[in-house]
Amino acid sequence: MINPKKERTLVILKPDAVQRGLVGEIIRRIENTGLKLVALKIVNATEEQLWAHYNKDDEWFLKKGTRTIEERTAMGMPIEKEAIEYGKDIIRALVSFMSCGPVAPMIWEGNQAVGIVKKIVGSTEPLSSDSGTIRGDYTLDSYELSSLDSRAVRNLIHCSDPVTDAIREIPIWFNENEILKYRLIAEQILYDVNLDGIKE
Repeated sequence: MINPKKERTLVILKPDAVQRGLVGEIIRRIENTGLKLVALKIVNATEEQLWAHYNKDDEWFLKKGTRTIEERTAMGMPIEKEAIEYGKDIIRALVSFMSCGPVAPMIWEGNQAVGIVKKIVGSTEPLSSDSGTIRGDYTLDSYELSSLDSRAVRNLIHCSDPVTDAIREIPIWFNENEILKYRLIAEQILYDVNLDGIKE
């Protein structure tokens, strides 16, 4: 079992975050939680990386595609392909968006890292993200608008959820030698029982 203080999560700042100059602000907000940044880079993602990252199967494609058909029918739009293809279009749009410019993948480490980051990032749908979350504060896109435009939703950031996703996703973006091992002074305050340097 992994020590809870060593739990890791993957965060990717998407092209819209990079282009809008929000990298530093988003890092600051995550850093303020007390989590430790152990890896960071700026890269142009490859299609192969992105398909591996999103890792969806035919059941997922069919479910999402069926929902797309229902939405198109409700709006009086034509149905031009099978449900599974509409489902694959979601990932195709994500791959296209995520490879259109630089992204900033990073790894954060600390107790409940996955849950802490998910909480401050907000829900995947920017329109319904709470005020005070990254998505709630910095983006105004919505699923409905992105669906009408046949594009990926602009929601600034990817964060792993659940922990098993983080374990699977991190090696897609980082080699083990790119992940730093060091101690923050703040870890003494966050994790040690007393402050005299002696663990109880």
